[in-house]
Amino acid sequence: MDPIVLALAFVAGAVFSSVGLPPLLGFLLAGFAGNMLGYGSLESLAPIADAGILILLFTIGLKLDPLDLKPRYVWGSALLHIAIVVPLTAAVLTVLASLYEPLAFGHPAAAWTLAFALSFSSTVLAIKLVDDRGESSSFYARIAIGLLIVQDVLAVMYVVASSGEWPSPWALVLIMLPFAAPVVRRILPSIGHGELLLLTGILCTFGFGALFEAVGLKDGLGALVGGMLVRYWHADKSRELYRQLAGLKDLLLIGFFVQIGYYGLPSFEMLMVAALITVLTVLRPLVYFALFSRFGLRVRTSYLGGLALFSYSEFGLIVAAIAVESDVVSPEWITTIALALALSYLMSIPINRVALDLYRRTEKRLLLYERAERLPIEQIGSLGDASIVVLGMGRVGRGAYDALVEHDAALVGVEENMSNVLRYQGDGYRCIHGDASDRDFWERTGLARRDFILVSLSSHSEHLLVAQLARKLGFKGTLAVATRFADEAEELAAMGCVAYYRYEGIGRDFALHSLDAHQRFAEVG
Repeated sequence: MDPIVLALAFVAGAVFSSVGLPPLLGFLLAGFAGNMLGYGSLESLAPIADAGILILLFTIGLKLDPLDLKPRYVWGSALLHIAIVVPLTAAVLTVLASLYEPLAFGHPAAAWTLAFALSFSSTVLAIKLVDDRGESSSFYARIAIGLLIVQDVLAVMYVVASSGEWPSPWALVLIMLPFAAPVVRRILPSIGHGELLLLTGILCTFGFGALFEAVGLKDGLGALVGGMLVRYWHADKSRELYRQLAGLKDLLLIGFFVQIGYYGLPSFEMLMVAALITVLTVLRPLVYFALFSRFGLRVRTSYLGGLALFSYSEFGLIVAAIAVESDVVSPEWITTIALALALSYLMSIPINRVALDLYRRTEKRLLLYERAERLPIEQIGSLGDASIVVLGMGRVGRGAYDALVEHDAALVGVEENMSNVLRYQGDGYRCIHGDASDRDFWERTGLARRDFILVSLSSHSEHLLVAQLARKLGFKGTLAVATRFADEAEELAAMGCVAYYRYEGIGRDFALHSLDAHQRFAEVG
């Protein structure tokens, strides 16, 4: 990448990030600026962009768990949404293309291809939005991510189909790859956790891509399947690989987003078309809300899940770029789609930042659309006569439960993950399913009327949400929170919580534990 273009990407990304917008918008702007100033080129950025896309597909495979896609409300909502919005979007695009000659369609599949590309939602933005709210492990967030994975798989299927060529008969040999599991499971643990693991991820990405290309299949499909195979062969290493590759993937994808600017500079007419296309995103939360509710999800889940899927997707740009390379649409369309993506971000982010406030204001009206028969996982359990509640039944939460149950049997644990709830119940814990940061859960269970609440969730932002909810709902008891950092403990203490910095004194505990073991060994010896 040209140093000037790299500097433009850094400055623009930093500016957008400083005002709370994704740096991706800055990278798009940097591409247009570099093109206008005469620095860089489409050809020089292509290898970086292609590498970023391959690693993106490989990491999707590493995270692709078929069980996440199993529920009907995930794959059903994804497919029905496409069936609803694609024909509508195609009709709108056809009309817009007829009004501006450079965007005119010359291929019968042009409108449908672009409508398909615009049917995806942004994975990057959805994850950022739920992380900012401290609800990355909430039920609605898991549904949204599962639905996004379905969309990613459909996009990859398009990438494969776009080649227009039949694979070689040797492609049948690829079905033998899963049987390499015994050998790979012996090799992967010996790689360690450093730079060799990163090199392994790169080798797998491009190796599987080259292997699939050699038998007449798309390298992108090879990268995706390669990631899925690594997950199947060794789940623990697949998680490590994902963390190792995440930064490299994001870095290389900067090249892809900057590259968009070199397809052509936007005209005023393109901007107007992009703005009209962006108006269609207003329908997304409404369609998702209706679909989620129809599948028996709670109003809050349907509402927040739909808003998280508001904007157009960066993956849609990849599909549009492939359509340009295949001469299905003109290069002007990829510039227009990039503008629509940016505008959808600018529309989606402010709305999502006030989503919880909007929900509280409209909750009574929205509840009219909640089905009486809801999914079992969406049924809010009862705290019974419990005076002590543990929010978050992870390692720390279960340890607190074990210690307290000896002193007070009127104790109950609350856990977001339903499969964990069932497992803990089987182990003898009194545990119910619930989202600690969900106001509905607090109000319907009467959580604010309990005497003592212990909180051990996955992030500081979730802890802050719980503390704020407790204050708003008039909780008078003791709210104790386990934190990972001293400054977090100070912030929670200022809010009236009993904050426990869990690593304070850890060295002392380690020494005492080790000394006790040493003395036992000495006595035996």
